[in-house]
Amino acid sequence: MTRFLHSADWQIGRQFATFDPEHAPILAEARISVVERLAALATEHRVDAVLVAGDVFDVQTVSERTLRRLFNALAGYAGPWLMIPGNHDAALAESVWTRAERLGVVPPNVHALLVPEVRAFELQGFAVLPAPLTQRHTYNDLTAWFDTAETPAGMLRIGLAHGSVQGLLAEDIDSANPIAPERASSARLDYLALGDWHGCKRIDARTWYAGTPEPDRFKDNGAGQALLVDIAAPGAEPQVTPLAVASFRWQSIAAVLQVPSDTEALMAQLEHLNSQDVADLHVRGQIDIAGLQRLQAAIGRAEARARHLQVDLSALRLVPTDEDIAGMQADGYLGEVVQELRDAQVRADSPEARVAQDALALLAAELAQRAPAADFAQARKP
Repeated sequence: MTRFLHSADWQIGRQFATFDPEHAPILAEARISVVERLAALATEHRVDAVLVAGDVFDVQTVSERTLRRLFNALAGYAGPWLMIPGNHDAALAESVWTRAERLGVVPPNVHALLVPEVRAFELQGFAVLPAPLTQRHTYNDLTAWFDTAETPAGMLRIGLAHGSVQGLLAEDIDSANPIAPERASSARLDYLALGDWHGCKRIDARTWYAGTPEPDRFKDNGAGQALLVDIAAPGAEPQVTPLAVASFRWQSIAAVLQVPSDTEALMAQLEHLNSQDVADLHVRGQIDIAGLQRLQAAIGRAEARARHLQVDLSALRLVPTDEDIAGMQADGYLGEVVQELRDAQVRADSPEARVAQDALALLAAELAQRAPAADFAQARKP
């Protein structure tokens, strides 16, 4: 039995520049920490090698400190680490890989496979066929040479590649680098370890994407895992077991508000967020002033608990109720304006009615903000 740990898309050095400066460094640090957990898992499960299918680094220009920290993080596993460059860290003539070699920071048990040639690991009983990217985008299948490559008899044939399996993945993934969907079969591979798709995905029994071990996108695609791969003998079907490794849960929350119970349900969902959550909240529909105040308070509490919460309320319409209007306590000229805006909403389908509705909502929100919430709520009471 030969056992591997398959991972990919570490993207060490990612900065999360669009995030709050308070949170971005913590998310970047998590990408180093998860590598330490991978090393511990590799030792715990006594794997014969760790397969890292590209995009070890997010950019070519990571700092020397980051380079050293990444390779230090591998120390928890003394066996072979097999790595290929992906589209973010392609093996250019001058690259993050050549700089790491010059600095002498690459441990002896780390094998950076920068050229497409068979590498045999006799002690572990397998040969690896790597397809390293030498530029960010290619339009030829770099795994094609696997089909005719000769490997020592009796050894497992393991493919390692980074790119897009044609016809099976979404069009908006990172790289255009094509991989034939039948490559494992045509090249007689026992296992094809892939990177580039940031979620965990089975292509066929012998072909898997491991996904990024620390999520970095708001998609429910199985990110945050590594794959434990057991192969009994050459030709045997691999047994693949996903292992959870992530520190943070990334999730997208979409809510449509129409009635008060919708708002209450969303607020209850927000109450469950904690320091492991990185969330993206989109709310649409309509809400009255009191409901908006409660929702904004719930969002504020959730922002304090979550690791990161980004909120988009641009598609949420504020629709004041009669009680909201009464709570404005608008008299004199302001009261006349309020009444004119309400009268203009009689023809609900007209452009003028929509403008009046928006204007009234803005006015109501402004007046509500000027008054303490308790006073506003008291004023709404009949």
